[in-house]
Parts: sequence; C-alpha cells; structure tokens
Amino acid sequence: MKSYRKELWFEVNKRRDFINITPILEECVRESGIKEGLLLCNAMHITASVFINDDEPGLHQDFEEWLEKLAPEKPYSQYRHNVFEDNADAHLKRTIMGREVVVAITDGKLDLGPWEQIFYGEFDGKRRKRVLVKIIGE
Repeated sequence: MKSYRKELWFEVNKRRDFINITPILEECVRESGIKEGLLLCNAMHITASVFINDDEPGLHQDFEEWLEKLAPEKPYSQYRHNVFEDNADAHLKRTIMGREVVVAITDGKLDLGPWEQIFYGEFDGKRRKRVLVKIIGE
C-alpha cells in the first residue's frame, strides 16, 4: 500500500469564508499516483472546517446566515471562552460544519457525487492555517 501526505496552507483575509479546494485535492490524487484508495482531508485548526456540499453561492450565504443564528459572533461578551480572544463563535461553527472528509478514490479520481465539492471553511481568519491531506491505497 502507498501513502501520500501534504499540508495545504490558507490565509483568508476576512473572518469567514468558504473556499472550494476540490481542484487542489484532485491534483494531490494525481501527485500521489494512487488509483484505488481513500483521501482524508482535515482542518488542523479548531476554528476551521473541511466539508462536502454544493458549490452554489446562495447556499454558502445560507450557511453563513444559519451559522450566525446558531453561534453569533457578537456580542463577544456572551461567551465564557472570549477572555483573551474573540473567537468562541468560530469554535462552535467548526463543530457544526465538521473537521474532515474522507473520499473514495476510484480509477485515480475522487469518487464524488454529481454536485459534491470539497470546501475549506474558515470561521476565524486573518492568519495562516493548515489543512492535512492524507491518501492511502494502491
């Protein structure tokens, strides 16, 4: 069995954003040379997420509004975590959106559904953060 590992780095210039990383992960699969296996992709920071959904701007705005209703950024004083930081809402949003995805690789390609795309979700941006890509298979 072969193994491939790569770290991706993101620095989003605003507090929150969703970035389609599917093309980057497709390139990782090509680099790995693995034809049959599994790809794990996970955010290495507790205020960021990796998830699968549709690449549709209206849906992304719906996510933003829904998450803000569930865990509003302000007032910062509503959270016990916000003593030296102001990112308690980002921790909660990450918990809702998830840490990682696992995707099958079939015939050297990500085995995604017709509308599925993979996203990096940033909930406390303006600093560098890491995403791990690990691929195993033959």
